[in-house]
Amino acid sequence: MTTDHIENCLEKTLERKENGQNDEDNCKSFAHQVICNDSALQGEQNNRTDGKQLLHIRDTVTNASKVLQSGSVPQPLSKRQQKKLLKRQRWLDTREERKKREREKFKLRMEAKRVAGEACGNIRKRLKQVTMASSSCKQCVVVDMSFDNLMIERHLVQCVKQISRCYSANRRSSDPMQFYVTSFEGSCEAVMARQNGYKNWDVHFRTEKYTDIFPKDQLVYLTSESNNVITSLDDTKIYVIGGLVDHNVHKGLCYKLAVEKGIKHAKLPLEDCIEMKTRKVLTIDQVFKILLGITQGKTWKQTCLEAIPPRKGAMAKDDLGLNSDVVEKSTEPISEV
Repeated sequence: MTTDHIENCLEKTLERKENGQNDEDNCKSFAHQVICNDSALQGEQNNRTDGKQLLHIRDTVTNASKVLQSGSVPQPLSKRQQKKLLKRQRWLDTREERKKREREKFKLRMEAKRVAGEACGNIRKRLKQVTMASSSCKQCVVVDMSFDNLMIERHLVQCVKQISRCYSANRRSSDPMQFYVTSFEGSCEAVMARQNGYKNWDVHFRTEKYTDIFPKDQLVYLTSESNNVITSLDDTKIYVIGGLVDHNVHKGLCYKLAVEKGIKHAKLPLEDCIEMKTRKVLTIDQVFKILLGITQGKTWKQTCLEAIPPRKGAMAKDDLGLNSDVVEKSTEPISEV
C-alpha cells in the first residue's frame, strides 16, 4: 500500500459524504487494514527510505481519520506554502548529513593544524572554561528583541541566526563581553528553540525589557541615525543593539524609540574609518563583532574591516587618527538626547 492509495480512498470517501452517502466505516476499515498489515511492510522497515515511507503512510491515515471525524476538507496549500514546507522538510531530512560534513571539515582543520605545528588541544573544553563570569571584560552589550511582532518569519529567522553568530564570536574570545538578549519571548523564543542546545549557551536570555534590567542613565542605544559618534567604549555603559531585521521597512525606528524614551543614543565611527558602497547600516552580529574587537584592543579601522564582509565593499580610509592607534577607553559621557 502507498500513501497515494490512502489519499485516493479519502478523496472518494469525502465525495460520497458530500453526495449523502455514508462510507466512513469503509474508509476507516481500509485505513485500519493498512496500519495493521505489518507483515506486508515488515521487510521494508530495514530500509531507511521505506521506513520513512511507512511513517508517512501512518501519518496520512491519521490525518484521514481526523478529516473524516471533522466532516470538512482542509483548504489546499498554495504553491508558495508547498515550496516552503518541502524546503523545510528537505532541511530536516539532511540535518544529520550536514552534521557529518561539519565533523569531517573539523577533523580536516585539526589535521591541518597538527601538520603546521599549531596547538590544537581540546578546543571545546577550552571554550567551556572561558565564560562571561570568568572574563576580565565587563563591557555589557544587549540585543533588544522587542520587535518580533514587526518581523515576518523569514526575517525573524535571520535575526536569530545573527544572534547565534554573536554568541559564537563571543565564546571564542579570550575575554568575552557580557552578552544579554532581552524581551526574549513569544515568536523570538519559538524560532530560537529550533537551535539545539541554545539554553546551554553562555548568554543571558531575559524575558524582561532592557529598561527593566539596567539603569536608564547607563544605556546607550546604537543607531545609524544618531548624530552622536562613539570614539571609544566605556565599560560603565550598556550598549543596546536593536534586534530588528526589516530591510529598511522600519527605517529609523530604533532612533525614534530611543528619543521617545529619553535614552542616550550613538553610532559607530564608520564614516571616519571606512568607505562603503552600500548604506552604513550593519547587521546585529557585525555591530557586535566590532564592539568585541575594540574590547580586544584593536583599532576601529581594523575591527570594522574584519567584521564587515567584502561584498559590502568596505575599504579603509586614509589614516585619520581613529584608525592609527588603539583607541583608549574614555569615561566621557555621550551627549544626552
